[in-house]
Amino acid sequence: MRGRRAQIAVAAVLFIMGFLAIVQLRSQGGGSGLDSLTTQDLSALIANLNVRNEQLATEVSTLGAQLRDMDAARSRGETSLGGLRADLRRLRLWAGLDPVRGQGVTVDVSGTIDADAVNDILNDLRSSGAEALAIGDARVVAGTVVAGEPGALVLDGSAVPPAFRVSAIGNPVNLAAALTRVGGVVGRIEVANPDVVITVAPDDSLALPASDRSLAPQYARPRV
Repeated sequence: MRGRRAQIAVAAVLFIMGFLAIVQLRSQGGGSGLDSLTTQDLSALIANLNVRNEQLATEVSTLGAQLRDMDAARSRGETSLGGLRADLRRLRLWAGLDPVRGQGVTVDVSGTIDADAVNDILNDLRSSGAEALAIGDARVVAGTVVAGEPGALVLDGSAVPPAFRVSAIGNPVNLAAALTRVGGVVGRIEVANPDVVITVAPDDSLALPASDRSLAPQYARPRV
C-alpha cells in the first residue's frame, strides 16, 4: 500500500513540474502579463522558479529513494515469509501431518532383528537429516517406537513382518553414508545378528503416507 502511495506521489510531482514548465514557456512566448514586469520582477520570478524546480527535484529524488526502500523491505518480507513456510513444512513433515514425496533411501531388513536395532536405524536416519520416515505403509513420527521380541516386533500396535522396508526421505548420499559407514549401525547389527540382512539403496521417487496417529498427547496410566 505504501509503495503505491509513493508511486502516486512521484507521478503527481512530475505532473506539477511539467505543468510549471509549460506555464513558464507559454509566459515567455505569449508576452501577456510579463511585458509589464520590470527587469527586477522578472529576475525575481526566474529565481523563484529555479528554487521551486530544485525543491521539486529534491522531492522526486527523496520519494524515489523511499520507493526503493519499500520495495527492498517488501522483498525481505517475502523472503521471511518463505522461510516461515519452509519451517512450517518441516514441522508438518516431522509430525507426519502430510503425505510426502521425494528422494531418499530404502532400507530392506530381513531376519530376526530386535526392536533396539530397528530403533537404532531410525535414529541414525533422523540424525543424518531424514525429513520423513516410514516402516512399510506406516509413517514413523516423533514418539513412534518399535517394541516387542525379535521376530514379533510391533509398531504402534501393528505387527511388523519378518521382512520389512524402512523408507527415509532426505539426501540419499548422506543417509546411505550414515548407515553403511565402517562401524555404522548396519555393520554393528549384522555382526551381532548373523542371520539379519540389511540392504540400503537410494530411491528417487519415494512416497510416504501421512500418519494416522492421533495428535492428542498420550499419557501413561498409573498402575493400580
